Formats: sequence, C-alpha cells, structure tokens
Amino acid sequence: MMRSLQVILALVVTLCMSSSAFALSGTELSRILNLSGKQRMLTQKMSKEVLFVVKGIDPLGNVQNLQQTAALFDKTLKGLEFGDEDLHLVKTEDAAIINQLHVVQQLWKEFKPYIDQVAQSRSASPEVLSAIATKNVPLLAEMNKTVKMYEQSAGGSNMDQGLAVTINLAGKQRMLTQKMTKELLLVVSHIDTSNNTSYLQRTIALFDRTLKGLKDGDVILKLPGTKNETIRNQLTAIAGIWSKYMPILKKGPKVTPRDLELASTLNLTLLKKMNKAVLMYEKQGL
Repeated sequence: MMRSLQVILALVVTLCMSSSAFALSGTELSRILNLSGKQRMLTQKMSKEVLFVVKGIDPLGNVQNLQQTAALFDKTLKGLEFGDEDLHLVKTEDAAIINQLHVVQQLWKEFKPYIDQVAQSRSASPEVLSAIATKNVPLLAEMNKTVKMYEQSAGGSNMDQGLAVTINLAGKQRMLTQKMTKELLLVVSHIDTSNNTSYLQRTIALFDRTLKGLKDGDVILKLPGTKNETIRNQLTAIAGIWSKYMPILKKGPKVTPRDLELASTLNLTLLKKMNKAVLMYEKQGL
C-alpha cells in the first residue's frame, strides 16, 4: 500500500514539474498571442495583395509587399514552433499546439506556391486566382484555431483571462481589416460574388462591434473593455479612420475605381493603427 502511494506521489510531482516547465509567463504568452494572431492577418493580407496586383492597383508595390508578407508568415510560423530570437518568440512545448501548427504548415505548403507564382509573374491566371481565393480560407481557419489554443493556455500562466481574450480579439481586428478588403476585391472581380458580398457585410459588422467592445466591453464577446486612457484614445483614432472606410466597403459591387484607390490606402492605415493598439495591450495590459 505504501509503495503504491509513493508511486502515485512521484507521478503527481512529475506531472506538476512537467506542467510548470511548459507554463509560459504572461510576457511570453502576450507576445505569442500577438504574433500568432498576426498570422491570421497575414493570410488575408497576402490574398488582398494578389487581388490588388490583378486589379492593376500599384502592382509593383503590392508585389513587393506580397513577398515581404509571405516571408514574414513563413518566419513566424517556424518561430511559433521552434522559437525565434528576432521575433522574441519562445519555443512551443505544448504537444497539442505543435500538432496544430503542423496542420497550418501543411496548408501553407499548399498555398505558398500560388503566392510565389504571382510574385514572380506579377499576374495571376484565373486558375491561380481561384486557388488563392479558395485556399486562404482554411489557412485562416486553422491559424485562428491555433490562436484560440494559445488563448486557452492563459489559464496555466499568470495572465488574466480577460487580457488574453482582449489581445486575441484586438489582434483579430487586424485580420478583419485585410479580410474585408480582400472580400471587396473578390466582389468587384466577380469571384463568387453573392457569397463574398455576404461575407463582406458580416466582416464589417464584426469589426464594428469588436471595436466598440474593446473600448467599452462586450459580454457576448467576453471583452472587459479598458479604462486605460492611452488605449482608449488609440481606439478613438481607429474609429475615426473606420468611419471613412466603412462607407466604401458597404458599397460592395458599386465601388468606383476611385473608391478602390482610397481602399488601398485606408485599409493599411487602419491596419497600422490597429496593430499599434495590439502592441499597447501586449505591453500595458487593460
């Protein structure tokens, strides 16, 4: 009987030590939530940049951006699993998350050749465009699943769960700036117009609701809101840009060439301002 108790105690101690070894500090988890969340945005940014190239809107600039976006996605994906000193990412030890990262890596392996082809040729055949329009969706979905797994791991760190949700959803806002722009371009390119029009309207609504929730809270989204004046001022600045961009997006298939030129600028301004807010959450908390 004593022997059995000793074995059980040893197992408990081993499990506790193993668990603490895998536990992330709040600082480490904040960084991981930021950059894994940013990966979602990069899937949409690449797709958007392809569509801007095809539409002839700053094709040279968007090809260069596309190459940089793809390189960053690739570097960050590796860094999430193995660690990356430049990105300040620690190695992932959680077996379930590593398996999920492998799912993303396989989808990236299938998606990347199409991105490389557009970057090299500065054009896209209907087949390549169709493949990118289709394959970016599961890549985004599986990357989002990865972020949720990191968010749930906050229970094993010293990070407040409300902050983990906030960093996740603030990071997701970056993705939505690119997703809605991609969907607008798909609509005007007559690619699955009906579905992409519906997706666009839902993305607009989600971005708008989350932006308000980040500032003042949202029970359904599990957002506590923030009293930090610096962050609130940043969110107000974002709302000002959003008030200019949202009307263009809501035009859908009725956008003009001028609207698209404005969209090419406003989406990046909105992205940069939203990214600054995420960094504020990462460094300062709620």
